Amino acid sequence: MSDVNEKSRFTLPAWLKRPKKQLIIAVGSLFFVGVAAFAGNQYVTANTVEYYKVYMNGKEVGSVNNKALVNQLVALKTKEAKKDYPNVHMSLNADQISYSTTKEYKPTVDNNETLAKLGKLLVPTATGVALEINGKVVGTVKDQDTADAILAKVKSQYEPAAKAPTNLVRTLSVSAAPTNNVKTPMKRLESIGFKEEVETVPVKSDPSKILSEKEAYQLLTKGEIAPITYKVKEGDTISGIAHKYGVTQGVIYKNNPTVDEFTLKIGQEIDLTVTKPAITVATVEKVTENIVIEPQTIIQKDPKMRAGESKVIRQGKPGLKQMSYMLTKHNGDLVIEQWLGQKVITAAIPEIIVRGTKVVIGEGSGNFAYPVSGASLSSPYGKRWGRIHKGVDLTSSNHNIKSADDGVVTFAGTKSGYGNVIIIDHKNGYQTLYGHLSSIKVKRGTVVEKGQLIGIMGNTGRSTGTHLHFEIHKNGSLRNPLSYL
Repeated sequence: MSDVNEKSRFTLPAWLKRPKKQLIIAVGSLFFVGVAAFAGNQYVTANTVEYYKVYMNGKEVGSVNNKALVNQLVALKTKEAKKDYPNVHMSLNADQISYSTTKEYKPTVDNNETLAKLGKLLVPTATGVALEINGKVVGTVKDQDTADAILAKVKSQYEPAAKAPTNLVRTLSVSAAPTNNVKTPMKRLESIGFKEEVETVPVKSDPSKILSEKEAYQLLTKGEIAPITYKVKEGDTISGIAHKYGVTQGVIYKNNPTVDEFTLKIGQEIDLTVTKPAITVATVEKVTENIVIEPQTIIQKDPKMRAGESKVIRQGKPGLKQMSYMLTKHNGDLVIEQWLGQKVITAAIPEIIVRGTKVVIGEGSGNFAYPVSGASLSSPYGKRWGRIHKGVDLTSSNHNIKSADDGVVTFAGTKSGYGNVIIIDHKNGYQTLYGHLSSIKVKRGTVVEKGQLIGIMGNTGRSTGTHLHFEIHKNGSLRNPLSYL
């Protein structure tokens, strides 16, 4: 049994049992095969190259040997975009470029073709700030500073040219103040803002769509022109036309310098062309103006003097009162005028005149009373809406119209623009006019006394709403009724 084990332990493989020469050849062959395999692996490894596949927005464009080539392309394209649009903040969509690293044996990488394709996909984009009005983009500018500057400029053009400090009012010298004089009003800006909701939003935009500061300002303040021509019809008034077409009376007077409320003619063409800016600046101003108060005249009768003779025994001196208004404007056009009241600064000193006692029928005293009880002022005397308002408009719950002083009715009928009107001669150089009456209670030649009922307030002629238009004339010249009442 031990013999068997010994034989099995020392049995040689068949190829080792070959002759010695054959054994050497076999071993040598295996050596050369191993060397050849090693050399081949080294060659493949030496020729395996790492490169980069390039993607734009997730889609493969091509491949490059080095990412630096793509970075150089992006830098070149950015420089070109900035050269084409020097005043705009430019960028490319380079953030959409991505890579994947790949290794391959002797890969075919065409850098030029890939860069050419990628160059066409790189889109120059402007970073700007959109101006939104009520949620709608009306234009885009280059940055926030530009947007803020434009909006500030739009506001500033509607600020009063001269603003008075709070509670400061320029006081006139009463002794030097000429009769019927109104000094330049003092204005104080109470508030300013945009009527619409205005927002600025960062956006990316086509660089050709970025507006310059001048273009954006023009768009916000001028907008598009909408030419309109209107032909006057029977019963039209300036205020009625303005309301119908949504324009201000100031626009109508500005476009039509020869138009007057009382001289409208049927068939007359009126230019209602109005700019439509994209934005509305709403301002509220407090206006304070000083008006000279004309001195009253006190008449003392002397039975020893002949009728028609008179002499001044005390010279009158004018006073001064302060009138205040609150004006609401949209883009500089007056839309609401609110009278806040008046305050006497210096009382006028009445003039005393002695006259003969011979009765002169209808002779007034020169002291005028309000022709309406409980009157409220709806429109003062002077330049309003681009035109001279020849008198004052008064409203009241009591529609009875009374004579402001003794006098003789010289006209009782209708006049163009005034509707039903009464004119009273006070036989002392003064005449008063009462317009837009609904009815007339006196006739021409009627001698009236101060406070006597002469008519009923109405809305006839060129009028909007029931009110009394009241004028005072002295020796044929218009006077401010507020200086006498």
